[in-house]
Amino acid sequence: MKKLTVLALAGAALMFTACNDKKETVKDAQEVAAKTGEAYKVDLATSNVNWKAFHKGGFAPRWGTLNLKSGEITVENDAVTSGDFVIDMTTLKVDPASITEADKKPADLEAHLKNADFFDVEKQPTSDFKITAVADLAGELPKDAVAGANKTVSGNLTLLGKTLNVSFPAKVTVAEGKAAIEAKFTVNRADWGIKFGTDETDPAEWMISKDIEIGINVNASK
Repeated sequence: MKKLTVLALAGAALMFTACNDKKETVKDAQEVAAKTGEAYKVDLATSNVNWKAFHKGGFAPRWGTLNLKSGEITVENDAVTSGDFVIDMTTLKVDPASITEADKKPADLEAHLKNADFFDVEKQPTSDFKITAVADLAGELPKDAVAGANKTVSGNLTLLGKTLNVSFPAKVTVAEGKAAIEAKFTVNRADWGIKFGTDETDPAEWMISKDIEIGINVNASK
């Protein structure tokens, strides 16, 4: 009976994942948008990247932050035309609130995420995102989009030295010499070669989701 219960829970988890497996459009790297207009410097103190990872079915989520190392947005006619952001992978942090098991520590997870199993921070201390296009958001707003999303942002995301283009809904605002981009999207980490925990034949790994939810909060000014 216990074995049947475990199998039933596993099956439910897989069904939940299949129904909620929302990924943004990912394709090969595209030409980076031309830097037209006026340059706005990113405020590193108020800008960051949030991340959230899961076990399959959305169970036992872990989350935390990353800092930007540098960034610039260009603006022309009150519209964002390009953006270039460097992410400091050495600043990866795990929020202690996401670790609920008594035998686990945030520092241990941080160390694991930074090693060669995941982001290999020693060899790849930075990642980057470069905007390739900003277009008016068309169609129905995805339910997982940030509130007020008004644009579709496409950009080349580089992780572990591999670059792919991802598109997602975002809230983009330009007013009074300031520009901001806020977004939330989900990608499959295996697309960038982050394959730890993707061997579904290994009982120790198969419950780890390939999904990473990424939140972008960028503020810039002239």
